[in-house]
Amino acid sequence: MNNLLQKIEDVPRDKKLVIFDLDGTLAESKADIDDEMAGLLKDLLDKKLVAVIGGGKYELFQRQLLSKLNVSVDLLKKLFLFPTTSTVFYRYESNGWEQVYAQNLSEEERKRVFDAFDKVFSELNYHPEDVYWKVVEDRGSEITFSALGQNAPIDLKTEWKEEDAELKLKIVEILQKYLPDMEVRAAGFTSIDITRKGIDKEYGIRQVEKYLGISIKDMLFVGDSLFSGGNDSAALRAGVLCFEVGGVEDTKKLIEYLLAD
Repeated sequence: MNNLLQKIEDVPRDKKLVIFDLDGTLAESKADIDDEMAGLLKDLLDKKLVAVIGGGKYELFQRQLLSKLNVSVDLLKKLFLFPTTSTVFYRYESNGWEQVYAQNLSEEERKRVFDAFDKVFSELNYHPEDVYWKVVEDRGSEITFSALGQNAPIDLKTEWKEEDAELKLKIVEILQKYLPDMEVRAAGFTSIDITRKGIDKEYGIRQVEKYLGISIKDMLFVGDSLFSGGNDSAALRAGVLCFEVGGVEDTKKLIEYLLAD
């Protein structure tokens, strides 16, 4: 697509708002942002508005991102959070972080999703063992499968991603068959996210446009999975200018570039 930039020098520095993916972009999978990234984000907030759209729940955003950011209240008011693939939106108000909306799944929707996982596991004769906490987690507005459990260490997740990528895509394919009216996306190293149909990162960008009153032409989206089928690729459909990074270090280079004007 012509809105996907390939070279850092082609990225315009004049965008009013930069939207980041979280895992794999600002931080390693479910890890905290490091001190260097925290400093770069602080400097970026001095100049621009920043939004973060990620698959993790709000509590993960608090730990991975907010707990590491040492910025003023004025700068926090320039930061906008869209956890669980933008099914929820938080912004900083006078009394702290406040929820603007939440697209929570109903009890009936949750039951159908968990029943679908049971069918898929049975169909594939898949029985995860030696996992780190929950394999299927109910996040309220999103239900997420993590092959090794929600708290698996990054080295094991990296190994699983390299060896079992086809299995994850097969699970996605069968889940979508059982859940035709829901969004089923491969995400992260070992994860699959399920939300209501039409709620993805394109939806999140539309919410940024709606609630912040900023035109898509004034935004830049940055993610590590903008390839076809990647969990960031929906951003391309929104028409926003996108830049794909290979990981956290690439994101640091991009922010340094944006700050150099």
